[in-house]
Amino acid sequence: MSDFERPKRKPPARSLSDVAAKLVDPVLRKKAGMTSELALAWPEIAGPRLAGQTRPLEFRWPPKRGEDDPFEPATLVIGAEPAAALRLQHQTSELIARINRLYGFVAVAKVKITQMSVMEASRSNKPGTRPLDDADRLKVEAMVGHIVDETLRQSLRAFAEATLGRTDRKRD
Repeated sequence: MSDFERPKRKPPARSLSDVAAKLVDPVLRKKAGMTSELALAWPEIAGPRLAGQTRPLEFRWPPKRGEDDPFEPATLVIGAEPAAALRLQHQTSELIARINRLYGFVAVAKVKITQMSVMEASRSNKPGTRPLDDADRLKVEAMVGHIVDETLRQSLRAFAEATLGRTDRKRD
């Protein structure tokens, strides 16, 4: 590179949500008839009491009979925990207004509520562990100390320590 050449510039950094939206939008549009914009804005639209217990599933657009048919708004299908369904039903008119405000036109006319499990499962199903005391460590060594293969011995030691260290284990 000579003194007069400019270095090549890298394109500016883009947020991951912008890149992901470009990838996810065509799939959502085809499968659910909506864009990721609604899914991303759902916590603001539904509010803090309903956001974790509900989620938009799909837009159901009425069938068009011809090119001359006027535009008809969709029915939004929302999945809701059974405990949140009644509260959601009482807030449907407010939700419809917020969604239409998001899109800038009357995109949704009705809401259909489907009761289902939408809350995230717990991150880990692993039982809690406690540190082993000296007696438990001696038990583990007695169990695995005679094993010749180092890899197998380490694996069995880790398994025994995890088993003995479980907090939900009944003590003998």
